Amino acid sequence: MQTHEIRRRFLAHFENAGHTPVPSASLILDDPTLLFVNAGMVQFKPYFLGDAPAPWHTATSIQKCVRTGDIENVGHTTRHNTFFQMAGNFSFGDYFKEGAIRHAWALVTGAVDDGGFGFDPERIWVTVYENDDEAERIWRDEIGLPPERIQRRDGRDNYWDMGVPGPGGPCSEIYYDRGPEFGVEGGPVADEDRYLEIWNLVFMQDVRGGESPKYGAAPIGELPQKNIDTGLGIERVAFLLQGVENVYETDLLRPTIDRVQELSGRSYDGGTAEDGVRFRVIADHIRTGTMIIGDGVTPGNEGRGYVLRRLLRRVVRNARLLGITEPVLADLTAVVRDAMGPSYPEIVSDFDRIVSVMRAEEDAFRATLTTGSRLFDDAVASTRASGRSVLSGEDAFTLHDTYGFPIDLTLEMAGEAGLDVDEGAFRSLMNQQRARAKADAASRKQGSADHSVYRRLLEEHPPGEFLGYTDLQAAARIVGLLVDGQPVPAASAGDVVEIVLDNTPFYGESGGQQADTGTIRTGDGTVHVDDVQIPVPGLRIHRGVVTGGTVAVDTAADAEVDVSRRTAIARAHTGTHLVHAGVRNALGPAAAQAGSLNAPGRLRFDFTSPSGGIPPALLLEVEDEVNTILQEDRDVDWYVTSMDRARELGAMMLFGEKYGDHVRVVDMGEYSRELCGGTHVARTGELGMVKVITEGSIGSGVRRVEALVGLDAFRYLNREHVLVNQLAEQLKTPSDELPERISGIVERLRAAEKELETIRAREVLSSAGALADGAEDVGGIALVAARTPEGVGGGDLRSLAGDVRGRLQARPGVVALFAPDGEKVSFVVATTEAAREQGLGAGDLVKAFAPAVNGRGGGKPDLAQGGGSGVAGIDDAIAALRAEVARAGR
Repeated sequence: MQTHEIRRRFLAHFENAGHTPVPSASLILDDPTLLFVNAGMVQFKPYFLGDAPAPWHTATSIQKCVRTGDIENVGHTTRHNTFFQMAGNFSFGDYFKEGAIRHAWALVTGAVDDGGFGFDPERIWVTVYENDDEAERIWRDEIGLPPERIQRRDGRDNYWDMGVPGPGGPCSEIYYDRGPEFGVEGGPVADEDRYLEIWNLVFMQDVRGGESPKYGAAPIGELPQKNIDTGLGIERVAFLLQGVENVYETDLLRPTIDRVQELSGRSYDGGTAEDGVRFRVIADHIRTGTMIIGDGVTPGNEGRGYVLRRLLRRVVRNARLLGITEPVLADLTAVVRDAMGPSYPEIVSDFDRIVSVMRAEEDAFRATLTTGSRLFDDAVASTRASGRSVLSGEDAFTLHDTYGFPIDLTLEMAGEAGLDVDEGAFRSLMNQQRARAKADAASRKQGSADHSVYRRLLEEHPPGEFLGYTDLQAAARIVGLLVDGQPVPAASAGDVVEIVLDNTPFYGESGGQQADTGTIRTGDGTVHVDDVQIPVPGLRIHRGVVTGGTVAVDTAADAEVDVSRRTAIARAHTGTHLVHAGVRNALGPAAAQAGSLNAPGRLRFDFTSPSGGIPPALLLEVEDEVNTILQEDRDVDWYVTSMDRARELGAMMLFGEKYGDHVRVVDMGEYSRELCGGTHVARTGELGMVKVITEGSIGSGVRRVEALVGLDAFRYLNREHVLVNQLAEQLKTPSDELPERISGIVERLRAAEKELETIRAREVLSSAGALADGAEDVGGIALVAARTPEGVGGGDLRSLAGDVRGRLQARPGVVALFAPDGEKVSFVVATTEAAREQGLGAGDLVKAFAPAVNGRGGGKPDLAQGGGSGVAGIDDAIAALRAEVARAGR
């Protein structure tokens, strides 16, 4: 049974049972506790927590998931993947344990002709939580499973939560016995390779705190209602029903392995165990990378971007270890597209963008490998020169962390060079880095902060209507009032308040659009609203200060938005849509929106661009194109339609955004059509003008355009006009000749600076003789330790040190020169051959005095250099150097 058929049967089974099919959420959700969606229930988390009412009583989905906790072990087992598909059925206060168990049993053991999976009931085993008598009874008495095939396990196996504070509960897991050829008798507790878990039924009833019940901690509370969350691993069911050995043999992953065999000339089935791991790593990681890029992530140096970069670079590295030296990512991405496309058509439609990101990252990594190889060669030469046979852990870590050079490649190349690597020191440095990263991640995990007050407000007062698309003033009623986060009946002048209205014209900050400000008036008081937030879905909190009188709960109010601010923001938001369209027209589909800010009179638009920035001439064309649309004064329409219809219309959708079955489309004809919940002008001509002021990089593969809109754009151009006129007057040059005139001035300045540098270098180098003549005898060693004039450059400092050393001729001599530059200091140490024969190496001497100037440095025995931030410590550094030389002289 093919994987796409397994997916179809699962959804059909639950849809026939009355469940609403819900599309997979993006792998990227607005949840600070997660890098990627890692379970089917994540998109339903607000419903389990009670933060929002569920739109359905029961639902079913097949969710894209990524788990990255143990990337290094991928491929070493044959049943784990970083990307996988989790099929689930969900009940929000409807059925509970018995319903979940019956639904699962019917699908797993149901006849293939009747739409089931057709597993042999005699080979099914289950586990239940150690104290869950009810689940055991249902399996035994209602389903008829023999007691000997029901096993109890503790929380580590049969309690589920997300690994962070939030919903959780005991679970019951369904296993399939693959047969005695795959392991020992005794059920899942004895062997989880023979008895393979295929479905986890979670009885979601608890709220966990900082410590998980998986390890014995008590839940901190109960969920508002008992729910069901299940997860069936599509890939695991596929390899069982396809009669293959493991998930890598299935129809979704085997094609990639076959393609790698063709490219490498090596065999997966008949090759070495090490090669088998490499094939599996490539198959797993290229699929995961494709799906992650498909949802809008680009490679980077932190967060999701760093995970993606690691995955793709592991593909390139393992391909290299299999003997593939040509670029490989684009080729393998096409294989993933063909395998996954029937279930994820967006991978097909967005293939050009995905593959452009792949190519850019592979090109960058291949350049890194070239650079890293040179640095590796330097490290090997330094290791051999010092008489060691082990490359230091610090060198290996620097290659890995700073230059992206994989440790496996370092080990391989070190072996070829006849050296070992201090892996222990390398692992220690890696563990320290991971500990820092883990501490940083833990400090940012605030997604399950206690919003119980807001949740209670939402329960008591279901979401009111947002009137702000059509009305900027509305009659309302105050239904909730908070001071210092606590409900109060009333508030008076000077109080900082949070207000909930039964309906509102105020836009809450979201989608890159800043919040409205304005005024709420009652018969007895006035509140200046300076912010509107949505702390839980569906609840708008109006934050502000009572400026006069008193306001109270359950009183009528007049809510009025600051019209000038809203209009300016609407112009900026509409401008963002137009700039998005213009950039995409210029760069192609790879330019996908990666963020935005819509503020009064200005906008910021972030977009992915694997190939680099927009050339200035092209950026001017984008600006001209956008302003042409403004001049045409096109209608800006918006309407609500189905997601399927929006796709048919070609509406742009933002990666990582969660959309419902019905969506709001903002339409400017064929030029721009996007899904958007923000506010906009009625006609493009209302923007007046869009003026792009900057374009630049904000991270690997991500660019940012900033622009001004309307009156702000005119004011900017007016300031520029005044500035140009002033320059033209001062330089006595027509404004259209200013670039050439200024360029000439700059060239003359550069020539003068170069001449000054030459003069200064001569002066510095002319002091070499005096410095050598003034050498101090320290235990028979000539020591020249001196401070040079302020601002001597590194090149001049090295030249001077070399000249002084040459004048010492055959004497044992050490030259140390310190060049202050503000609060910083650079230094160079050079030694004569006779000094080195007495054990005085320049690199070792640096270590003796560098701490005195808060510095670091190093180099070879004959020449070393470095710098520090403690210019006041130069005298102490010279004293430390003198003491070190004296010890060698004795």
